[in-house]
Amino acid sequence: MQLRAWLTRHDFPPDTRLPPERELAVILGVSRGDLRKALATLEAEGHLWRHVGKGTFIGARKMEVMSLAEIDRETNPAEVMRTRLLIEPIIAREAALNATSKHLEALRRCVRRTHKATTWRQYETADNELHRCIAEATDNRLLLALFDALNAVRRAVVWGLLRANTDRPPEDHHSFAEHDRIIEAIESRDLESAGRAMYLHLRAVERNLIERDFAGD
Repeated sequence: MQLRAWLTRHDFPPDTRLPPERELAVILGVSRGDLRKALATLEAEGHLWRHVGKGTFIGARKMEVMSLAEIDRETNPAEVMRTRLLIEPIIAREAALNATSKHLEALRRCVRRTHKATTWRQYETADNELHRCIAEATDNRLLLALFDALNAVRRAVVWGLLRANTDRPPEDHHSFAEHDRIIEAIESRDLESAGRAMYLHLRAVERNLIERDFAGD
């Protein structure tokens, strides 16, 4: 393959932009159709990468990781909830497997704080700490970091929809009993029940969010 040999001879550094196809075809003495096939082959092998409108470059395509601020702008509450439904039941299962007595006591304190909240904002803060305590109970720093990233996006994207009044959650607020079931399953080391309880809790939160009656979780 003329293109492979030409690249070997020149030994370009990574991210070097190759000449335009028309010019490169002339340099190699091949048709543009044959050149495109060669480019596709080398791209599949990871030797080249192409960006529409910018050109063809030496090396493998760089991973483009969005910042949290960029994610905040690009995502929406529905996406946030779908992601929570995927990740947080797994976190609850891991918490049931690894929680220590110290973690369990922290969870109980958070639950008590949610019940004692005198405003929605106090409740939301206690609720946020409860979910993070569950993530801490996994004893998995990478999983905790993933939770923190998701939670940061959730707070930026979803909390803007919360009620602005200062009324407190009603005594029969759905999350109270749902939180209790999650904690009971974690204390019992029941992985399946912990994951299921978290999933059902988040589905209830999702329904309230969709109905624009979301008041924390």
